[in-house]
Amino acid sequence: MSTTNTTEVINPSVHNDLAELKPEISDLGLRRPDHSKNVFIDWMTTVDHKKIGLMYGAMALFFLLVGGLEALIIRTQLAVPENDLISAQRYNQLFTMHGTTMIFLAIMPLNAAFFNFLVPLQIGARDVAFPRINAFSLWAFVAGALVINFGWILQALEMFGLFTASGATAGKNDFVPAMGWFGYAPITSTEFTGAGTDFWIMGLQILGVASLSASLNFIVTIINMRAPGMKMMRLPVFTWMTLIVSLLIIFAFPAITVALIQLMFDRVLGTNFFSVAGGGQPILWQHLFWIFGHPEVYILVLPAMGIVSEVLPTFARKPLFGYAIVVFSGAVIGFLGFAVWSHHMFTTGLGKIATAAFSLLTMAIAVPTGVKTFNWVGTLWGGHIRFHAPMIFAVGFVWMFMMGGFSGIMHSSAPADAQQQDSYFVIAHFHYVAIGGILLAIISGIYYWLPKMIGKMWQGNLNIWVGIFTVVGLNITFFPMHFLGLLGQPRRTHTYLAGFGWESYNMVCTIGSYILAFGVVLLLVDMIRCFRSKKLAGNDPWDARTLEWATSSPPKVYNFAATPVINARDAYWADKYGPENRKLGEVDESHGIHMPSQSWMPMVASAGFIPLGLGLSLMQAGVPYAGYAAILGLVIIALGISLWALEGPGGYHLHPKKETN
Repeated sequence: MSTTNTTEVINPSVHNDLAELKPEISDLGLRRPDHSKNVFIDWMTTVDHKKIGLMYGAMALFFLLVGGLEALIIRTQLAVPENDLISAQRYNQLFTMHGTTMIFLAIMPLNAAFFNFLVPLQIGARDVAFPRINAFSLWAFVAGALVINFGWILQALEMFGLFTASGATAGKNDFVPAMGWFGYAPITSTEFTGAGTDFWIMGLQILGVASLSASLNFIVTIINMRAPGMKMMRLPVFTWMTLIVSLLIIFAFPAITVALIQLMFDRVLGTNFFSVAGGGQPILWQHLFWIFGHPEVYILVLPAMGIVSEVLPTFARKPLFGYAIVVFSGAVIGFLGFAVWSHHMFTTGLGKIATAAFSLLTMAIAVPTGVKTFNWVGTLWGGHIRFHAPMIFAVGFVWMFMMGGFSGIMHSSAPADAQQQDSYFVIAHFHYVAIGGILLAIISGIYYWLPKMIGKMWQGNLNIWVGIFTVVGLNITFFPMHFLGLLGQPRRTHTYLAGFGWESYNMVCTIGSYILAFGVVLLLVDMIRCFRSKKLAGNDPWDARTLEWATSSPPKVYNFAATPVINARDAYWADKYGPENRKLGEVDESHGIHMPSQSWMPMVASAGFIPLGLGLSLMQAGVPYAGYAAILGLVIIALGISLWALEGPGGYHLHPKKETN
């Protein structure tokens, strides 16, 4: 049996009623790029959600390596007492950039990669609601990442004598942010920090633009572009988690946006939002930051829960246990995430009533999280389990996330938190959630969906060694940190004296970090082997349940040759094994499929963020003409948006032939 799937671009001379739409030429003579034969231009101007998802993933994996390298240097510095491998200043830069990179430039875009590639496929759509805005989100992310990391470039140039700063703030903390990824005031004032803090402020603002625009796009897509019959309670859990995360971003990011604007005003205009000497309150920054910061934890975690909720039913060969409860508990987690921020501030003197309230709410948020765990166990119970690579990492996520959750419940008790605050116990808790939980789930998703993305199947058993080294490495690295915290080692410590009982634990943690790093390297090697594999994946290599597996591997540009009609929750599973009335239907599309044309304008508009962010930041470092760079950035952004509106709608029609066996 063979399967063919060809696509015909309609010839207007043959199909008068199905005329191909060419990009319209605007009054300014602008024409959108279309069907480019140049691969580079094709990818740079693409509005295809699948290509955008792959680019998100590639850049996120790069920053995962960057953040991991920063972590290895930190752990090497702490391996032995009184180590002088790096200076205290360099250490501060590294732990600041490590946290910022891993959260905003690695895990969030890795989640965004899955969002972009999978959501339209899972709901039976051609693309996202606003393809050009989707591309704009990608390139705005690239611009924000460059601005945040620009300090490393300047330091390299300064090292070789190619750049010298001047001005009042030059040399305070070099050009790399060195105040922690949380940016606590008053450390972020011009009195203590230089241009690195400004890079951090502007970079995060740009990343916020990318996240907000993408979130609005996904909300509109999921609500308005579902295939016929795809009711809300038939949505795949991963799509549900995408919707909840998008709403969290919409409501959480304004808090950090306001805080960053206030901080920028303090630094540039001399206001006193956070300066005690001028009547400001540093504690205000903590409130604003953690009102964003704790929902941010669930912005990172909920997609991982969505991935696991897709993988476990596939490899247990049974429906997800308690689908409605899993969806509802995800929504409750998102809601309660906004009510627990002050458990990060138990030691700031909130008062007994506030402390008690936030303690109870922190305990309460463990309930919907625990409910999900019971649902996952219920899914496995009595299932015909197949232990392929995605399943191994999904089960690892469940266990490791439970470990992180247990220590999180300990933090909900204010007396215990008072002892554990700002100690390595907190680092252990967070990394069990972020690495043991989120990263393992993401790896599970990579092993699960990469064959669909590239059309190649995994080869060999390297995934077993990836699992061994990552799981063993993360436990050796982070479990001893619980004891370090209880023994009193403070976090953000550059070095320490011998005799406190910390030496052996720190050495073990450092050894574990290298084991974990080797596991991640093996993952990348396995991915390269998959890309080079000659074994084709087929459309449905895992005998999966959801709609994306009904498409070709990789999916065609139009996703579905005909829009599917959904008659069941696990639509593709029901189509394969359910009764006749549960089969997928098709919408008559004899008129052809309209596809959007590509565009340069999202990249052009996003490119303006780079000189804008760098210009405003370098003004603080006393760089001549930096202000003109900022003005140039505003001009580029305005020009890109204007031409965006004037370039014409464009588009073309495809007439895919139906698949034949």
